[in-house]
Amino acid sequence: MTEDVKIAVVGSGYVGLVAAVCFAEMGHDVICVDNDERKVAALQGGDSLIHENFLPELLGKYRNTKVRFMTDLAEATRECEAIFIAVGTPQSEAGDADLSYVEAVACEIARSLTSYKVIVEKSTVPVYTNEWVTRSMERNGVARHLFDVVSNPEFLREGTAVCDFLHPDRIVVGADSDRAAEVLQRIYRPLTSGAYYTRANAIEGVCNESEPPELLMTSTKSAEIIKHASNAFLALKISFINAVSNLCEATNANVEQVARGMGLDTRIGPRFLRPGIGYGGSCFPKDVAAFRSVAEQLGIDFNLLTEVEKINSQQKKRFLNKVRSALWTLRGKRIGVLGLAFKGETDDIRESPAIEVVEMLLAEGCSVTAYDPAAMKRTEEVLPASRSLRYVSDAYAAAEDADALLILTDWAEFASLDLGQLNKTLRYPIIIDGRNMYDPPTMVKHGFTYLSIGRPAAYPVRDLSPALSAHS
Repeated sequence: MTEDVKIAVVGSGYVGLVAAVCFAEMGHDVICVDNDERKVAALQGGDSLIHENFLPELLGKYRNTKVRFMTDLAEATRECEAIFIAVGTPQSEAGDADLSYVEAVACEIARSLTSYKVIVEKSTVPVYTNEWVTRSMERNGVARHLFDVVSNPEFLREGTAVCDFLHPDRIVVGADSDRAAEVLQRIYRPLTSGAYYTRANAIEGVCNESEPPELLMTSTKSAEIIKHASNAFLALKISFINAVSNLCEATNANVEQVARGMGLDTRIGPRFLRPGIGYGGSCFPKDVAAFRSVAEQLGIDFNLLTEVEKINSQQKKRFLNKVRSALWTLRGKRIGVLGLAFKGETDDIRESPAIEVVEMLLAEGCSVTAYDPAAMKRTEEVLPASRSLRYVSDAYAAAEDADALLILTDWAEFASLDLGQLNKTLRYPIIIDGRNMYDPPTMVKHGFTYLSIGRPAAYPVRDLSPALSAHS
């Protein structure tokens, strides 16, 4: 039997909203707080605001019952036992994390706190944030025995965030007091005990009753470092395989074969060994920069992370050069683009390498026709439609009469296009694939000139038999 906990989640972005509905799915009563009245009204009305699998269903199931949305943090503080801070920590101009939103929430909680609460860092924050939150509480007159601050980093992937929350590889809780640790253990007991997975309507995933996720208890500082170190290592892995892909292109090797050979080594593993046009999103760029900044502030030489960032930046420029190599000149060319989100299955365009490539193409004087299954509305807010940039309703419309088609985001639907129709739709049958969605021999068979990442360029074989017969 599990004990329900009253939980407040401050922030209704990707992390906060997913956490709120998943805590409700686990059986807890949740108040999700946001200072944006329009967002709160939209969520109360059932609009999930972000594109995320299972999120609309859970929101419809629990909104205004197990999950309430409000703007009043003081009320939520009084009602709840645990308060999760899931506000943004954007990158500052100096490269470190801007923690002003975290500080503002901590100060507001302090003004309403009259009984013991556990304040939980759910946002991605640098080491020592726990101490600063504690200091902010004390400066606002809160007695030390009335609160504890815990670090509970999230490890969610956009597009699969709900499944990742309910079926995690591990649950990390950094707590420096037994009292706070016990509250977090109760919150996650539906998962760690396996009880959640016995429910008939449980969302399916990799965990089950006999193999529940591990709860890793650490110090607060260790938990804070675990999150940044994990994301920095994954970014390093992506940049490493992208650097290897460049070596493969220079030698006519095949990076897919190389990555498979590496990934079969259990010490390395296959995940995040997919070459492409670089990483993006709200986490990796920001977290690598913040982790490097923390190291610099502490006098630690972590230039490895500078090289990770450098490789990632160069990858987009290398891709543009690949487009140039296929088309010779770019000015006046009509380019079809598939994908605007930073990855498939999400509408998030933050730090999207696809957007950066589109901006490069426009700067080169190209005309771009773009399609994305979910991210066009968000993209149009930052890149409005114009004479040089059009947004269309499907992949074939993006390809229509284009000099070349670029695949920039790994949406599943882009891997199953009708290649015959695509060939007829394009002005020239040229596809430049930044996500290696297709097999080169298959593309050649369908008459395409096909360029991808880290693999030899593939060209259709010309039939010279008529010319030969004319000379016989």
